[in-house]
Amino acid sequence: MGIYIIAAIVMFGILIAVHEFGHFITAKLSGVIVHEFSIGMGPLLWHKEGKETAYSLRLLPIGGYCAIEGEESESDNPRSLNNQGFFRQLLIFAAGAGMNFLLGLLLVTVLYSGANAFYTAQIVELNEAVPNQTESGVMVGDVIYEINGKRVYMMSDVQLLMDYGGFDKEQPLQLTLLRDGKKIERTMERREYTDANGESYMGYGFTYGGVEEVGLAGRLKYSWYTAVDFVRMVYLSLRMMFTGEVGVSDLSGPVGVVGTMAEAGQNSANWLEALENIVYFAAVISVNLAVMNLLPLPALDGGKILFLCINTVGLKLFGKKIPARFENAMAAACFIMLLCLMLLVTVSDVSKFFR
Repeated sequence: MGIYIIAAIVMFGILIAVHEFGHFITAKLSGVIVHEFSIGMGPLLWHKEGKETAYSLRLLPIGGYCAIEGEESESDNPRSLNNQGFFRQLLIFAAGAGMNFLLGLLLVTVLYSGANAFYTAQIVELNEAVPNQTESGVMVGDVIYEINGKRVYMMSDVQLLMDYGGFDKEQPLQLTLLRDGKKIERTMERREYTDANGESYMGYGFTYGGVEEVGLAGRLKYSWYTAVDFVRMVYLSLRMMFTGEVGVSDLSGPVGVVGTMAEAGQNSANWLEALENIVYFAAVISVNLAVMNLLPLPALDGGKILFLCINTVGLKLFGKKIPARFENAMAAACFIMLLCLMLLVTVSDVSKFFR
């Protein structure tokens, strides 16, 4: 298991380093001064002074950082970040999340490169008790396109949306179906059905899981759908956290993520399957990092974008912007709160290993 833990830690560090590289390369291409770009944290292993940027490699593979002129405090240098236009600053702030999303998409694309077919949300069977199995109702061969207004991209989305989509299961299921390339609207009631073994169950009476054979274009399409699904899972998780459906004990931090990735590797049939599982988790985490970093919290990139928007509007309307010291104080306070939350989640993660 040790080798999988090491692989998971290195992979986690790479994801954070890629995030910082996004800020770095975008700032460089925009002509903004970058004082240092470091891969890894902790004791210095290698250091090189460039023309205006120092490049570092550090011992602990747990991330990195990018020191940009004018990011933390006001600078009079015309090439500082704070002296750039709105869209250039926006691009630099968002570039880290953008790189994480692109990396997640790339990893999924690599994993799907050998796929010849994918399961779809096509209805393949209807319980005989389902009413109106005609053109005016639901028919075998219909493809589920939306559930209660939420887009279905892949077969797994059907159960995901019905379980965690925030819909009242006592209410009828609103379906948008594809039939012969056209969208149709249908409603299905949740009721008691009997399965082939004579057992009763509550549900909607349909079975889904068609197969679509694909070429290169199809593999790219499903890679994109999977990355979008990762984004949706973050949204659903956040919604459930704020509504109280999940608590701190249900969350996972770096320790839990590394443990899950290591466990997936250990339970794999061979090293190739282990590698595929770890890469899949890396793709999920990479997209998670992208979305979470864009939340409008002062300590995150999304918070910087929020302050950028407020300051831009404030300068246009009132000729004033939020003082840098106030912005830094807000960021520091938010960072402490996030650190405390991370500590709680880490304690919860560690405790799970001893249960």
